[in-house]
Amino acid sequence: MIKEAEVEKRISELADQINNDFKGEKVLLIGVLKGSFMFLSDLAKKITLDTEVYFIEALSYGDGTSTSGVVKITKDIDRDIKDENVIIVEDIIDTGITMSKVMEIIKFRGAKTVRLASCLSKPSRRRVEIDIDYLGFEVEDKFIVGYGLDCAQKYRNLPYIGVIEE
Repeated sequence: MIKEAEVEKRISELADQINNDFKGEKVLLIGVLKGSFMFLSDLAKKITLDTEVYFIEALSYGDGTSTSGVVKITKDIDRDIKDENVIIVEDIIDTGITMSKVMEIIKFRGAKTVRLASCLSKPSRRRVEIDIDYLGFEVEDKFIVGYGLDCAQKYRNLPYIGVIEE
């Protein structure tokens, strides 16, 4: 679906945007586990600012195929983020429910700015409107794997973004 070279090029463009938006400032990148790890790693390598990296894990409980809207942070950052520039880094924004809750939690903790970077977005599945400040690619409603995204914990290690055909 999206070749490795296209992903690399787009990440460089997003890093340039971040470097310009926060010129002379520090940023905290908070990756949402597990899927964001590859995107976050490649993005962080291209950010030239004073940068710290943290991870959280957020689960949205539902029946397995849909979210209930109840979000629980199962792994949290171990740092105060008051008055910091935070960029939440996600692999894909689907319904938007989980990410809207995560952003609400981060804002509540007093961050100076809260921005969202997502490698992918599936707007056709959106149930909650959410602004993505740094978006890699918009994709169709297909089962996407690779570059951090999985199917039963497989395919995360692919350097490109692919689709599982049924």
